[in-house]
Amino acid sequence: MFYKILVGIDNSEIGQCVFDEALALAQKLNASLMLLHVLDPFDERYPSSIALHTDSLYPSFRPEAVNYYMSRWETLKQEGIEFLKIFYDQAIAKGVTTEYTQNFGEPGRVICEVARNWKADLIMIGRRGRRGISEFFLGSVSNYVLHHAPCSVLTVQGLIHAIEPNKLTTKLK
Repeated sequence: MFYKILVGIDNSEIGQCVFDEALALAQKLNASLMLLHVLDPFDERYPSSIALHTDSLYPSFRPEAVNYYMSRWETLKQEGIEFLKIFYDQAIAKGVTTEYTQNFGEPGRVICEVARNWKADLIMIGRRGRRGISEFFLGSVSNYVLHHAPCSVLTVQGLIHAIEPNKLTTKLK
């Protein structure tokens, strides 16, 4: 039986799907939820200190660059807390005992660490459907969690965009 469900989410379509599934399961099982958002310093959406120093081969730590970088991180942290709070309020309104946290680091490792420390019975995460070279270079959080989790893992599949076959026409002579 699952009593403590860790829900790894982000502010995306798949994040909403994962939350919806976790909330429905928690209601049926009378389980508690821990909503987790991970700030990943290597995610392309997050600020890069290198991008701030395009005028020089060597990075500098000019005050305006550092201030921009820090303010951008603060904005992203606040946005993460705000969407966690929205999900938290929805779960509480449905009568589900819920907590939330936002951590910094590599998502797969952080999810497994929080699950271990919180003593989760189940981890629920999304899967974006990356395959092949994309998965190799960009990594797969769900793959990491499946192989390193201290408990059961349920992945919620995101939309897989099908590759359209070439529309080749042949002429018969």
